[in-house]
Amino acid sequence: MRLHRRLRRRWPRAEGGYNHGMTTPLPLENNLLTGLAPVIDSGTRILILGSFPGAKSLAAAQYYAHPRNQFWPLVSKLVDEDLAALPYAERLPRLQAHGFGLWDVLGACEREGSLDSAIRKSAANDFERLHLLCPALETVGFNGQTSGKFAPQFAAAGYRTLVLPSSSPAHMTLSFAQKLDSWRELVADAGPAATPAQGSLL
Repeated sequence: MRLHRRLRRRWPRAEGGYNHGMTTPLPLENNLLTGLAPVIDSGTRILILGSFPGAKSLAAAQYYAHPRNQFWPLVSKLVDEDLAALPYAERLPRLQAHGFGLWDVLGACEREGSLDSAIRKSAANDFERLHLLCPALETVGFNGQTSGKFAPQFAAAGYRTLVLPSSSPAHMTLSFAQKLDSWRELVADAGPAATPAQGSLL
């Protein structure tokens, strides 16, 4: 228990606490929004972490459901398969077949609208068992600067980390081609994956 508490203190501060459920985010107050279950398995090599699902994604119970969000077109280019054209229920197994996983750094929060700047009373997801659930994990990509605040902790645990330009429609200062150049680093050959240290954060 002392180790668990010590590891939690290494994460960026979360106003509302921490969500310890890997598959069912747990709200700490009745009025908190809760996120989506992780899309991960033992074959996940590349994990993409967002901040927290937008309003359209929560309503649809789908990752990156906003029609102007560029996530699915970007990832389609990375895997050379048009995932964006598939029904959502078919996208996820195809995404996982390419070794990708999805989750968010926050499991619950208060927020009006969909902007990260409106997030209040945030509760971070608990990544303590990630190294057990995803033993093949090598690279963790952070979709935008908000989720990127968690990158140093994943790097310290031995993972290759990349803070990526956000795929959100609220971040359009870069063209799709410019974003894709950065996102392609996710699938660049990074060599053998480092093994997370014994007793590490992840």
